[in-house]
Amino acid sequence: MDYFEKMYYRRGYHWIAGVDEAGRGPLAGPVVAAAVILPRDGIGEKLFDSKKISSKKREHLYETILAEAQGVGIGIIGQEEIDRVNILQATLKAMASAIENLPTPPDFILIDGLQGITLPIPQKPIRKGDQLCNSIAAASIVAKVTRDRMMWECHQKYPQYNFARHKGYGTKEHRKAIEKFGICELHRKTFRGVKEYL
Repeated sequence: MDYFEKMYYRRGYHWIAGVDEAGRGPLAGPVVAAAVILPRDGIGEKLFDSKKISSKKREHLYETILAEAQGVGIGIIGQEEIDRVNILQATLKAMASAIENLPTPPDFILIDGLQGITLPIPQKPIRKGDQLCNSIAAASIVAKVTRDRMMWECHQKYPQYNFARHKGYGTKEHRKAIEKFGICELHRKTFRGVKEYL
């Protein structure tokens, strides 16, 4: 999991940030990106794709990453802008914002996915990077926990949709709630499963 970091450290880079997002697929809520610069020797915990570990383990790793990382940045793009620019552009914008919000500017970026970010910083997109690279896995955990907490707050405002359980994803329960109650301000109006109810 530290192959990519080690390779770019050997090439002379010092501040390597991993970047990932949470919330590309849901029918409601924001897309959240995180950028994390880990210490060179890691944080003493095994990291992996946030979707493959339990919520309890994610919460524990989230706190450890925040305590031990050399820098953490968050970028959030809400549903209105997702509808305006499309989810891919919103995701890339959230990632760029997360990098810009790091306390120390990185000199190299490792990105989960196939596309680069429009920042003048050397970077490497890595397919399934959250399963192959420690700093991207750390970013995946921070982004997921941050977004899950936001959706829990959304649940307090709109309990009829049960956002606390499905986090805005298009589950059977969520789709039935949309059928019954219609949509709310948090729903992405350009997404199939929502736009039919406008």
